[in-house]
Formats: sequence, structure tokens, C-alpha cells
Amino acid sequence: MGSLPEVLPGLHLNPRSEIHNRIIQYAVLILNLLISASSTLIASINDPPEPYHTSSLSGEAWVIELLTGHPERIHCELGMHAEVFAALISELRDFGYSDSKFISLEEQLAIFLYTSVTGLSIRHVGERFQRSNDTISR
Repeated sequence: MGSLPEVLPGLHLNPRSEIHNRIIQYAVLILNLLISASSTLIASINDPPEPYHTSSLSGEAWVIELLTGHPERIHCELGMHAEVFAALISELRDFGYSDSKFISLEEQLAIFLYTSVTGLSIRHVGERFQRSNDTISR
């Protein structure tokens, strides 16, 4: 095995000490990464989650606003007039449909109609109704 080239005249590096130094450098690097990742994880655990849907107008309130507002507005947003919407809700109730645990039948129908009329993505509809993507896609 040949000797290492001279870095400085008269200075010869010991191969074992060079390997030893490199191992120590890698160990310190890994330790720094672990400490950084751990502190970030601990900080995120202690922070309360930030609510995503924070509009003052809930989906239910928006549906009520549509039903009690200008007659053409509900037609523009849901594709039908308030009387037709009310008749459809009545028919659905007659067929056995009802409010779910957290969403009224009126809001459920409005979500379906709004999605059909606008063609928006689940994410955009969820933002309009202040609901999660999972709730919108059910």
C-alpha cells in the first residue's frame, strides 16, 4: 500500500487518524440531524393545530342565506329556485332521507347541487361549505 501524498512539506498524514476523524465528523453530523429533527417534532406536538375552515359563514348559514335571499341567487348557485329546492327536500324526506349527525339534509342537497352546477373540485366546495374534503366527498 502506497503512502499518502504530502499535504505540506514534511507533514505525513496517518491513515488511521484520517479515517478516525472522518468517522467522528459523520457521527457529529448524524447527531445534529437527530437533534434538529427531534426538536422540530417536539415543537409541532406542543403547538395546537390551526383551524383550516375559519369563515364566519358556515355552510348551513350560507344555505339559509340562499333560501331567504334574492330568488335568483339560489337559482344561480344551486340551479333551482327556492320552491323547487323545498319540494325536493320534502320528496327526499318522504323517501326516508334525513339529516346526518352533523349536516342537515338541506345542506347535503345544497352541496350536491352546488358541485353539479359549478363543477368545482371537492377542495373548493369544502371551502364554500366550511367542511372537510372527506365530508364533501361522501
